[in-house]
Amino acid sequence: MRIEDYAPIAGADAVESLRAEAERLKGRRVLHINSTFIGGGVAELLKAIVPMMGALGLKAEWNIITGDDEFFNATKSFHNALHGTPVTITEGMIRSYEETNRRNAKELDLSADCLFIHDPQPAMLIESRKGGFWVWRCHIDISSPTDAVWSYLSRHVRKYDAAVVHIPEYAKPDLGIPQHVIPPSIDPLSEKNIDLPKDYIESILRKYDLDPELPIITQVSRFDRLKDPVGVFKAFRQVKESVGLLDFREAFTRDRYVVDVFRTLRERSLIQLVLVGGSATDDPEGYRVYKEVLGKAISDRNVFVLMLPPDAHREINAIQRGSTILIQKSLREGFGLTVTEGMWKGKAVIGGMTGGIAHQIRDGETGFLVRSVNEAAERILYLLRNPKERERLGAAAKEHVRRNYLVTRHVRDYLRVIGDGVSANPIPN
Repeated sequence: MRIEDYAPIAGADAVESLRAEAERLKGRRVLHINSTFIGGGVAELLKAIVPMMGALGLKAEWNIITGDDEFFNATKSFHNALHGTPVTITEGMIRSYEETNRRNAKELDLSADCLFIHDPQPAMLIESRKGGFWVWRCHIDISSPTDAVWSYLSRHVRKYDAAVVHIPEYAKPDLGIPQHVIPPSIDPLSEKNIDLPKDYIESILRKYDLDPELPIITQVSRFDRLKDPVGVFKAFRQVKESVGLLDFREAFTRDRYVVDVFRTLRERSLIQLVLVGGSATDDPEGYRVYKEVLGKAISDRNVFVLMLPPDAHREINAIQRGSTILIQKSLREGFGLTVTEGMWKGKAVIGGMTGGIAHQIRDGETGFLVRSVNEAAERILYLLRNPKERERLGAAAKEHVRRNYLVTRHVRDYLRVIGDGVSANPIPN
């Protein structure tokens, strides 16, 4: 990785600011620990953050906590409960969680100068600290968790030196430790976000039987009930039913492209919906939700439910770039990096009014926020009818991401947290 490669995108000032923050931390060992190397937003973030820290002169490392199915079923239940979903946490789940963390604490080298422990899965590692500055990095919405689970987890989190959350609403005053608000980011030079040739984009669409000549509405996310893929499917069905009722008279006199597209839609009733996601080793529910969604959508030949490998970043990039509209109709969402990715690609994005999505999308300026299936359907129809509006929103969205959600800003913010910790609690070299 070359830090200077980011200057044409993020700006020379952003790169110089990053280097300045790193200067006083060169040689420090920084360890990130999460629960998987592949699949999910945290793994994608660390694939960019760890090499960038290394390129800036830190001794940056990344390791994972390992566990069996019982452990990951338990932590998935924790995850759902922290999002406010009523979940029964059994003594067996607690036992599996604690035993797995104790075993990992013995197997992992936790002697770093600074440790970022990501999400609930490895949070109990703090009980085995032997020094260093410890930061709990929370990537999920903990604004209204189930009391019992938060009461249990927070006993461990309070022992950290600091915590980092995505947005201000996730900060927890009861923790009694410094809390930093650091939104996540995308790497514009990654396979998932680089520009792609038009012929490659079209080849990927055709690979999955999608017609590049017709509108494509796409949601990219893990197959998770909180991402509401069934709600997206219902909104799509409403759009299909409404297409024949649209009034085309204004479009006929304004935009020939709209005329052609909607004549095709009216005659062939072909609008395409793509629900695409991948698997993650720490999410045992994913395949079950995928099968449920597939079962509902299988009767509609215009709906494509794709379970892609977790490393299919370039293909997902192509599907996003080849789509007409992107949607992320989450019911709860820690941040929603698929929204960030879509905005970066200059697309009009429709997002659920929740969590980090509501911080990224400025309603009517960089995309649209919705609260229901009906609202989602209405916004899809509006954007299908107004290509110039799609273009306007997409251009504003890309600039918003460039200014706020690139990895250069993210790493700079992390370096400031590390620097503050080193200053307050000097760490021996």
